[in-house]
Amino acid sequence: MKTDHHVYIGDSRSLTAIEENTVDLVVTSPPYPMIEMWDELFCSFDPAIESHLDAGRGRKAFEAMHATLDSVWESIERVLVDGGIACVNIGDATRSLDGSFRRYQNHSRIVSAFDALGFEPLPSILWRKPTNSAAKFMGSGMVPPNAYVTLEHEHILVFRNGQNQRSFEPNAERRYGAAYFWEERNRWFSDLWTEITGRSQQLTGGQSRERSAAYPFVIPYRLINMYSVYGDTVLDPFWGTGTTTLAAMAAGRHSVGKELDEGFKTAFDQRLETIPAITDETVGRRLSAHESFVAQRRADGKQFEYDAENYPFPVMTKQEQPVTLYRIEAIESRDGGYRVSHTPLGVDWRTELEFESPETGK
Repeated sequence: MKTDHHVYIGDSRSLTAIEENTVDLVVTSPPYPMIEMWDELFCSFDPAIESHLDAGRGRKAFEAMHATLDSVWESIERVLVDGGIACVNIGDATRSLDGSFRRYQNHSRIVSAFDALGFEPLPSILWRKPTNSAAKFMGSGMVPPNAYVTLEHEHILVFRNGQNQRSFEPNAERRYGAAYFWEERNRWFSDLWTEITGRSQQLTGGQSRERSAAYPFVIPYRLINMYSVYGDTVLDPFWGTGTTTLAAMAAGRHSVGKELDEGFKTAFDQRLETIPAITDETVGRRLSAHESFVAQRRADGKQFEYDAENYPFPVMTKQEQPVTLYRIEAIESRDGGYRVSHTPLGVDWRTELEFESPETGK
């Protein structure tokens, strides 16, 4: 299997380089309105935002910032297939302007924008990000009543383009091969992810580092496996350091990204060298975790009705039987992007990956 990955440099409010109805899944994390690190970027799109901020007009600044994002959501609606899914990772903001402290609800404003475009809002996910300080309060500290709780969670908003689910041909191989394990489904499709932490930035110096945000690899990787199948194309209109593209490579999907800052492309080429090893570790942990699940279930005296077709272990459901995971064989640069060759893992997956379980050492 081969997948193609392209990155376009430019303003994401226009996705004209991407053909209509060619994207199956969107996974992205936009700049967060009313977070100060993004002020300069938003002001460059609309000078009125700077005037609102200087005058302490927080509500007007908030709405103007989201108006710039609305143009991106409109472009997404054009390129996303009917029934395609859009996942938007966003955090709310707290800020003091003109002596008034308040919360700016970015997540609810984005839900309203997608709803107005005809998207169907689906159940969303909360994940807990790391705090930057040991101080878990804001405001007056130990004296009531003027302290405020900290914002320690971010939202993954999930939308379907239109009312209809995507349709596939009966027993579509690319769909059933992309199945996840029963126990993964139970963990992934929870509305609260507690085992995920954010990551520190690895970029060195310059404005690009200041404008990049923590976006752990596991989030786009998990979302891509939840909401797309092999052969699908994943779009990230706020490409940044390219984490969504790396996750698409690891998951065996095509990808396309749009990024305003060309400097991120150079940083991505350095990260690209790590993705074969990250993929081996990621799929190895998934297979090993399933083996641990099987061993525990058998120890509890419970049986399995089905066997996996490609691996030497049983599975819980008939839909899991064709599951096939891939490793990255090679990556080549071509046509302004990348082509990745993937090799399916079989019964000897441990030898192929040279994988040692962190629990057993085997």
